[in-house]
Amino acid sequence: MVLPILESLCRVFGIGISGSQPLIQHITLIIAMLGGAVAARESRLLSISSFTVFLKEDLRKWTVLISGVFSIFITIVLTVATYQFVQNERLAGEILCYQVPKWVVQLIMPLGFALIGIRLWWNSGQNWKMRLISLLASAVLLYIFYHPFCTPEKLFWPFLIVLLIATVLGTPLYVTLGGAAIMLFWSEGSPVDGLPIDQYGLVTNPTLPTLPLFTMAGYFLAEGGASKRLIRVFTALVGGIKGGTVIMTFLVCAFFTTFTGASGVTILALGGLLLPVLLNAGYSNRNSLGIITSAGALGLLFPPSLPLILYAIIAKDVSIQQMFLGGLLPGILFLLILGGVGVFQGRKIKILSNKFSLKEAVAALWDAKWDLAVPLVAIMALFSGKFTPVEAASLTALFAFFVEAILYRDLKFTEKSAKAISSENKSAFQTMAECGILIGGILLILGLALGFTNYLVFAEIPTLAIEWVTQHIHSAWVFLLCLNLCLLFVGCLMDVYSAIVVVVPLITPLGAAFGIDPIHLGIIFLANLELGFLTPPVGMNLFLSSYRFGKPMSEIIKSVIPMLLAAGVTVLLITYIPWLTTWLPQFFKS
Repeated sequence: MVLPILESLCRVFGIGISGSQPLIQHITLIIAMLGGAVAARESRLLSISSFTVFLKEDLRKWTVLISGVFSIFITIVLTVATYQFVQNERLAGEILCYQVPKWVVQLIMPLGFALIGIRLWWNSGQNWKMRLISLLASAVLLYIFYHPFCTPEKLFWPFLIVLLIATVLGTPLYVTLGGAAIMLFWSEGSPVDGLPIDQYGLVTNPTLPTLPLFTMAGYFLAEGGASKRLIRVFTALVGGIKGGTVIMTFLVCAFFTTFTGASGVTILALGGLLLPVLLNAGYSNRNSLGIITSAGALGLLFPPSLPLILYAIIAKDVSIQQMFLGGLLPGILFLLILGGVGVFQGRKIKILSNKFSLKEAVAALWDAKWDLAVPLVAIMALFSGKFTPVEAASLTALFAFFVEAILYRDLKFTEKSAKAISSENKSAFQTMAECGILIGGILLILGLALGFTNYLVFAEIPTLAIEWVTQHIHSAWVFLLCLNLCLLFVGCLMDVYSAIVVVVPLITPLGAAFGIDPIHLGIIFLANLELGFLTPPVGMNLFLSSYRFGKPMSEIIKSVIPMLLAAGVTVLLITYIPWLTTWLPQFFKS
């Protein structure tokens, strides 16, 4: 956080910090691997299946064992592959900065995977007997992998079936994507050494540090008192109108999601605060759950949203600023339509919020002025032209820390001081650690997802897809409808970050073939993923809401159906009215 800001300050005086950029990139690599290792220790590596939640305890321990065996196997293969990568880099003899060889820092990759593998093995069983079984079973898979009894091509489908079973049983998503890439390369006789190169290349991308930095800004706001102050602000501004509580809920959630992305932090951090407010306003329990669950993804299209940044990095043919401008009007449309549905649901409520008070509104705005300034700092820094995206993200994170820890003093420096306020509060350093765990899990997925994507490119899948689509679909409108259906399916099954890395390189050439504006294509892509978070049976927000409020999935699904339909209409409007996306980028470009 500090180093990019120092670099920008030095630039004012015509000097710079030697090696600052590669140093920042490799610090991101360290955070990715150590964060992943801590996430494994806490059993918080991201997966796409919650199947085991519905199983009884006796059956669940065996599903954990089966998924653990395959996870250990893939992680050991990745450990060996990254170690070989480091060995090759050592022979190259490149210097990172200050006479430190690059391979010394790259050692964190095999070390991180080794730590993750050890923790996965430990968590694979509840006792030593089960851990011994998992160790032996993993060893058998490793032996078959390195000494196959027949051609790898014949073993591809059995391994793939086992991988799918392990995925359903809850294996981490990085194992699913990395395992698929490993199996594909292995079955064709190609070495898997390219996977570490892809992972290293993505995680050390010059723009990628914006993700952990903007996420950290969001964590500072969530763990400080920003949520309560913002609820007061929006309640004072819109609470005097019918349905104002719903509008307040959507605005607060959109504010936080812009920084935390589609990570679920919004529902987990704000759900406990917003549910009582909606219930007190007269909304039913079902409607309240549906409103909060759907609001958890709002803000995905507003700057400085992390998915917008990552899309620009992966697509390469659009800038971050263009994506920010392109997402603004579609994001507002999402807010208006879903907010309208929420207001309609409360049309028969007799209990109204307090009438508008100018005195209270001014007092609330003044109290939360520094919280409200955080996104303004981010946007002004990004569009000023004086800061790189990483420097703008660093400035935003440091400003959020200063606001919450120094100005408001809600974010304490010690765990004891934080607990004195509330038993759930975290210190500033615990907040940074929580952010590191989330980012570690995400970057682990992204690096291995890129390896899977590169195999698809190597196999010429995008070229074959263009040929097939252009032969069978001749209308851009029909293509967009088919694209929406495919992306909705992707949004149900994959988290937004891995979906961007895997799918975007496949759809961008298709969009170009039909003459679709690349910014418009990107917003369509992200809008569909936002819809996918609410789509049964595996939309991520459904699981997060079920976990946060302790409600069965069936109840959560019923509660979001009106919002799901409204979000579907919004996606269609965004798809077939291109100027919603393209007008602002063209206006500021001219």
